[in-house]
Amino acid sequence: MDSAPSYRRHRYPVEIIAHCVWLYFRFPLSFREVEELMLQRGVLVSYETVRRWCGKFGQAYANGLRSRRPRPRPGDTWHLNEVFIKVNGELKYLWRAVDADGNVLDILVQNRRDTAAARRFFRRLIQKTCSVPRVVVTDKLRSYGAAHREVMPSVEHRSSKYLNNRAENSHQPTRQRERAMKGFRSVGGAQRFLSAFSGISPHFRPRRHLMTASGYRAEMTVRFAIWDQITGAGRPTTA
Repeated sequence: MDSAPSYRRHRYPVEIIAHCVWLYFRFPLSFREVEELMLQRGVLVSYETVRRWCGKFGQAYANGLRSRRPRPRPGDTWHLNEVFIKVNGELKYLWRAVDADGNVLDILVQNRRDTAAARRFFRRLIQKTCSVPRVVVTDKLRSYGAAHREVMPSVEHRSSKYLNNRAENSHQPTRQRERAMKGFRSVGGAQRFLSAFSGISPHFRPRRHLMTASGYRAEMTVRFAIWDQITGAGRPTTA
């Protein structure tokens, strides 16, 4: 049975809290826009309260969704890629790893994309997934090769800008959100948001182009049911 987060001392029902967090992480909305949408539905909640809810529950919800994947352990082929993002007007690098199914394994915001940064990301991936892949696919960045030889020399390394579309495509929702937020204010804030975002947003983005309309609706019904389970919104409250 899933263990939902604790909502003790929160005066709003769990359904409202979970819905606000869903709106913020699923769509390119600001906290004030979530406040306005809830007001339209007759719910009075301040944007600062929404901000606190997202900070407190976003990562917990993301972790719960990851644990409910059909195959919680990653596949044996990892795709790694890095892109620049703006943090307080400065360029930083967002490192991302996905498996062959497109599941996000981890993200890490770093100042550089040198060998030390690649090595740090490799070690973090192994520690977080508790596994080692059979194949690592990267672009032509030389830092990957040097870090690969140090951290996982027995793993096959394929380096090609044509083989890594899966990781590059995974950045697209982040780019959309970055534009809506006009960049991030701090490295820590970017890391916290993107870590939760990478767990929640993909859950509500099945490959719709491969589905019929009825198949898509059925799949989304299942995914919303899982969301209710991990947030606790679908359970009766106790006195």
